[in-house]
Amino acid sequence: MGMSSLDLVSADEASARLGISRASLYAYVSRGLIRSFASPHDPRQRLYAADDVEALVRRRTRFRRPAAAAATALDWGLPVLETGLSQIKDGRLFYRGVDAVDLSRTATLEEAARLLVGGLDEEALAAARPACTAPGPLPFMARAIRLLSEPASEPPGRPGAEVAAILRLVAAAGSGTAPGAGPIHADLATAWAAPPEAADAIRRALVLCADHELSTSAFAVRVTASTGASLRHAVVAGLCALSGPLHGGATDHVRAFLEEWEAGEGAADPAARIATGRPAPSFHHPLYPAGDPRGAALLDGIPLRACDAALLDALGRTAGGRATIDAALVMTERAYGLPRGAAFALFAIGRTAGWLAHAVEQRRQGSLIRPRARYVVTEEDRSA
Repeated sequence: MGMSSLDLVSADEASARLGISRASLYAYVSRGLIRSFASPHDPRQRLYAADDVEALVRRRTRFRRPAAAAATALDWGLPVLETGLSQIKDGRLFYRGVDAVDLSRTATLEEAARLLVGGLDEEALAAARPACTAPGPLPFMARAIRLLSEPASEPPGRPGAEVAAILRLVAAAGSGTAPGAGPIHADLATAWAAPPEAADAIRRALVLCADHELSTSAFAVRVTASTGASLRHAVVAGLCALSGPLHGGATDHVRAFLEEWEAGEGAADPAARIATGRPAPSFHHPLYPAGDPRGAALLDGIPLRACDAALLDALGRTAGGRATIDAALVMTERAYGLPRGAAFALFAIGRTAGWLAHAVEQRRQGSLIRPRARYVVTEEDRSA
């Protein structure tokens, strides 16, 4: 969203609305909680997004009322449990204190998994080849659930081997082939007959997708793991949550939007099409006011299709939009001619590393996640 489409207030107005000093206001800005812009009338003056100010006011009000805070604890922004795995801070994503974008420049998914899960043997993780039946001609989700539902071949009490096996199984669901022994990104590139330069982009995508704090799918994994369910079943729960259109399933909506854009007359004039008010899915993330750093890192150096590059440029100029990881995955799929649906497969395979880390961490905490519900009488009940 560009500055021209925002309601802006002065520092005095923002501070008064929040009941804080200017110093505290500047601290909120530095933490990415409030967006600030140079005034078009006086470059020395800063203006502040009124929506961000009001969001903080509502959040503080909830915390003053425990019942209201509890009722909205599962909404965006309010932490509900502790984790040492990943953190979103100042517009950046960290895996155990390591910047995820920096890590993605050289690391493999296996190395990201070792960082997140901890206690994994490097050689065993790299060479694990679980025995399984051929995935068969099924959609990715069906293949993954089928492979994860087969009995584990590893003896109990070896979580490291089981973690490695699950990573390979989910990767096999993406490739449609038996688990390989090479790096997962290289196996995928070979199975997908991708051009040589695509292998590195696939590697970066997997690492950038590895975890994202307490995402919806990670929460589903933790709830499942808290019951004592197996690691495989916990990952199945994560896959099911990821498939929703408000999570990883958003890649299907992005692809449809890009294909419609490319086929329409608006492809030659992106700004004109955006001006019609048509929504562009996955070009803004609530946790990254300045843009999703994962999307930017993945698209860096990728030979985008001309219409995709034009869309990014138009969104940046007219709406302040930046590609989230969902949009970047689809643009990567299109740039290298990867199989249709590869974007979601990359998301799921990469995120499996984080799901396993969340499941292991939840097991160590040893507590059952069992929130309470507040019963309300609906209009249908009243009229019955």
